[in-house]
Amino acid sequence: MEREFKDKLVHFVQEALEEDVKEGDHTSLSTIKEEQLGEAQLLVKEDGILAGVEVAKEIFTQIDSELAFELLISDGTAVKYGDIAFRVRGKIHTILKGERLVLNIMQRMSAIATQTAQYVKAISGTKAKVLDTRKTTPLLRFLEKKAVEIGGGVNHRFGLYDMILIKDNHVDYAGGISSAVNAAFAYKKEKQLDIAIEVEVRNFDELREVLSLEAVDRVMFDNFTPAQVQEAVDLVGGRLVTEASGGITLKTIADYANAGVDYISVGALTHSVKSLDLSLKAKLI
Repeated sequence: MEREFKDKLVHFVQEALEEDVKEGDHTSLSTIKEEQLGEAQLLVKEDGILAGVEVAKEIFTQIDSELAFELLISDGTAVKYGDIAFRVRGKIHTILKGERLVLNIMQRMSAIATQTAQYVKAISGTKAKVLDTRKTTPLLRFLEKKAVEIGGGVNHRFGLYDMILIKDNHVDYAGGISSAVNAAFAYKKEKQLDIAIEVEVRNFDELREVLSLEAVDRVMFDNFTPAQVQEAVDLVGGRLVTEASGGITLKTIADYANAGVDYISVGALTHSVKSLDLSLKAKLI
């Protein structure tokens, strides 16, 4: 687990437990002896791609470093109903303290990984890669983008700070594509930023204007049809990295990939998934 991701996870777990537990889990404290030991296993109740196992391990470790975590199925593995992903053993109080947080995270991450894998499979054999977007749950972006990676997709920019992405509103407010790009390039140079400049285009006139500018690294074809994307890719001629976006679905993504685009961004990977059905089942030891 990379350092930056783990640091974010540590902070997230602290905040999540504060929200859920505060001064104590009064139900467990009142019904189960503090020293009582138990075991729980993560039961898969729906077919999909598993994601968040390593996160679950980290959550339980942070709650109680003496809990024993037995990994049975790794992140990114296709699972089916009845599979057991892991077992955790130790004090029942601490297992129950982490139960809901672990399930909430794993159910969502697994749903995202499952949906991403479907999109990736739909364009297998092409050069195109599936991208996520910033259409994520606030403060959960680092976990949702990790789930996209686990599902075989690729992360786009993480936030507003790691790429200059000039979209339609920027163009309109700035007075046109050339004005926006020139201002962005001057800003990038002044601030000594080593980040890419990408421009979203809505039509071929805007695309031709982008191609006349040397400062652009990447172009996004927004709401183009597959036929228009193919024409646009031919016009770009390999001079820029190309991306298609805008309402692309599992039914249409192959047509966009076959048009020769480098990347296809899909907001649905993260903004409209149904949680994968998982359950944490307990037993005494």
